[in-house]
Amino acid sequence: MLKKISFSIFCLLLMSCSSSVSTRGGVETMTSDISEVNFGGDENFRVGVLLPLTGKAAKHGQGMKNYTLMAMEDVKNPRLVLQFYDTQSTPGGARIAVENALSQNVSMILGPLMSSEVQAITPETTYRSVPVIAFSTSEEVLQPGVYTLGLTVKEQVDRIISYASLQGRQRFALLLPDNNNGIATARAAIAAAGKAGTSVVRIAFYPPETNDFSEILKQLTDYNRRSTRLQKIKNSLQRRADNGDAAAQKVLKRLDTLDTLGEVDFDAVLIPESGPRLKSAIAMFGYYDVFSPQVRFLGTSVWENTNLSRETTVAGSWYPALSRAYTAYFAGKYNDYFGEKPNSLYSFAYDGVALAAALSTQSRGDLTPAITDPGGYSGISGVFRLFPNGYNQHSLDIMQVTSAGDKVVDAAPKKFSDLYYQPQSSEIVIDGTFKAPLIFGKDNGTAQRQIFGHELDAQNQPTAYLSPEEDARITRESLAKLRIVLP
Repeated sequence: MLKKISFSIFCLLLMSCSSSVSTRGGVETMTSDISEVNFGGDENFRVGVLLPLTGKAAKHGQGMKNYTLMAMEDVKNPRLVLQFYDTQSTPGGARIAVENALSQNVSMILGPLMSSEVQAITPETTYRSVPVIAFSTSEEVLQPGVYTLGLTVKEQVDRIISYASLQGRQRFALLLPDNNNGIATARAAIAAAGKAGTSVVRIAFYPPETNDFSEILKQLTDYNRRSTRLQKIKNSLQRRADNGDAAAQKVLKRLDTLDTLGEVDFDAVLIPESGPRLKSAIAMFGYYDVFSPQVRFLGTSVWENTNLSRETTVAGSWYPALSRAYTAYFAGKYNDYFGEKPNSLYSFAYDGVALAAALSTQSRGDLTPAITDPGGYSGISGVFRLFPNGYNQHSLDIMQVTSAGDKVVDAAPKKFSDLYYQPQSSEIVIDGTFKAPLIFGKDNGTAQRQIFGHELDAQNQPTAYLSPEEDARITRESLAKLRIVLP
């Protein structure tokens, strides 16, 4: 059964609170100086909050701390004590922070934010059997006892591929950075498409810092073959037109407006990019005769940080995001109190505190069964739950890009029993019918080893070959769609 993390959205936030809040370093507390607090044998549920309060990530660290303060006022749990420790935005700082926290009898750790910090503290927390609820989005740090509330690649890709498949999209292309995130996205997309009865047919990898997508998109869109197909017809018609064939001249005039003939072999493309790089990539698709809605553009939650309402080529595109049910309200409250718009990841800090409040009612000992309650919890980021292997699952909205701004077209389910997909399963089923996607921008064998763990058998290898008969069929069908009859 879903456990609601209780909060009152109408209460006055950040007023005096019965729960204790302390800060390691120049320690501050709402109740007393930390040196006067008894760290042993009391009945309080102490939580070490490890955040980058100084250093390169200090802005996000402070924002998340602000959200924990908002949460403390809302949960009003007299047993819950937060003790803040500055990771200084470094692995070394995180190690010092966790040593201090563990020496002061915390029952669990909230944070850190960055994956390198999580990796730095894991040996000590694992040895001491203290659970970590991190905010990192990296799946590499996850393991039993080390969980994350951050949005992972897998759960986002599961959501968007599952939704797009339900909307009739059958064949997916992926435009991905050539890094760990890109490989994780490829693996998740292939698994999600397989579960949905659809497929990933093409993957293009690009250098993560590039701003030039021209060559890789030429390959992804099969532009050379499509343009060559058209040019052959034009050449044949031109010879006939030169000999006075008026009908050929008429058809040639119509074809002069085209650069290619034949559609791409995918009807949706996933691009987990943001900002100017995303806009540049999508604009380039049009240059190679690939347009929406014939091909639907898909994104991840990072699209939320890119203003796409003025990008006409993106209209109708979909991406997943945290539930708007409560986040919009709390974002407004945050802006009222702190004078700035919060980053969406700050909501995880709020949910982390509320989760800790729920766990504080548990008896002393192993918190794992409560943390991994399959019914999950309901927080301001929507419904979420944690799994024994460290992964999580959020119930996400599907957003659609429109000229009037992004809007929710498929609201996040309010309980896990309402989900029509099961993101926790990430297995890629490779049987006799499975065909690997075509790979561009990267050696095929290397890519398969990274995605599948090994190179696939010959029967599972992709093929880019088109027989003359198949090419002729595509030509006929493409001309028919244009209502063109060759003389």
